Amino acid sequence: MAARQKILIVDDEPDILEIYQEILSRLPSEPEIHTSDTGAHALALLESSAFQVILLDLRMPQMDGFQVLSIVRRKFPAVRVVVVTGAEDEQFRARAYAMGIDLYLEKPKTGKEIIHFVDCIEALLERERLGGFRGIQSKPLADILQLECLTQSSAVLKVSAAGADGRIWLYRGEVTDAAAGDLGGRAALMEMLGWKSGYFEILPPDETRSRTVFDPYEQLLMETAQSRDEAAAAAPLPGDSSGLGTLAQFKGVQFAASVAHADPGKFEQWAVENPAPMAAWIHGSVAALQALGEKLEAGHLQQIEGLGPQRHVAILSGDRESLAVGFTRAAVLPHVRAIMKQIEGKWLS
Repeated sequence: MAARQKILIVDDEPDILEIYQEILSRLPSEPEIHTSDTGAHALALLESSAFQVILLDLRMPQMDGFQVLSIVRRKFPAVRVVVVTGAEDEQFRARAYAMGIDLYLEKPKTGKEIIHFVDCIEALLERERLGGFRGIQSKPLADILQLECLTQSSAVLKVSAAGADGRIWLYRGEVTDAAAGDLGGRAALMEMLGWKSGYFEILPPDETRSRTVFDPYEQLLMETAQSRDEAAAAAPLPGDSSGLGTLAQFKGVQFAASVAHADPGKFEQWAVENPAPMAAWIHGSVAALQALGEKLEAGHLQQIEGLGPQRHVAILSGDRESLAVGFTRAAVLPHVRAIMKQIEGKWLS
């Protein structure tokens, strides 16, 4: 069964986040919807999980949408970016498209505009589901390379994906050289063929380039397909990897931090804006309530739950450390408790 696609909504207004989340949760493709009310938190989410589409507001405090867009386009070039803004400004629109967005929409106000908004996002998800490199066509890089070879093309393919760049030299339907980062020749070509998505551009041929790749392209593509099949068979199931960032897979989770009982200065965190004060607060809260529990002879402290106006926090207390998890304001208490029960099983395993 194919994994559900993920949408990240970035806006500093909690009410807007809740409205968009409600609207997009009804899409026919049933994507996972994640939200963020700051640019810094949005980038942390992108570092920890793969998203297909980002809905981005331009006017936000501290880090505005253009700053976020600049980083996203540099570090996550395959992500589809939709600007959804209330700013009716043609200069904003032109600047956003110049920075490489996929779509610029004004915040929907009427029923007709909401239908148009939903249709646009679903169309983007459908294009992303089909996958491939975005250029003149949307196909896997191997298919693009095969097409150029079959047509006896002489050209240079410029390829960009996930912050990496490379080039493939073709002469009369044969791959003659490749370069990607520090790699060259056959190794660089195999590296690029393993990239899942990105952008490509066909440049004029360079007949002066020395040949370093001598294998027929059919053999190279066959080896790539075999390697991809072997990797897929050996890939771990979702949730098998370690690290606090994996908690982003749980709906509504915005940040996490683990703090050692013996030393509040010893902590790990993911997407926490002010880690040190947060770690000190977690340690102090657990210690105070643990002491109260001992005084009342209530047993070992297991979990703390706090509901706030901006977000909610739940804390699990283990033998050696405490784990705090932040949730969106839209998360209701039963949902928080259900998710924390799942996280507890994962954390203790």
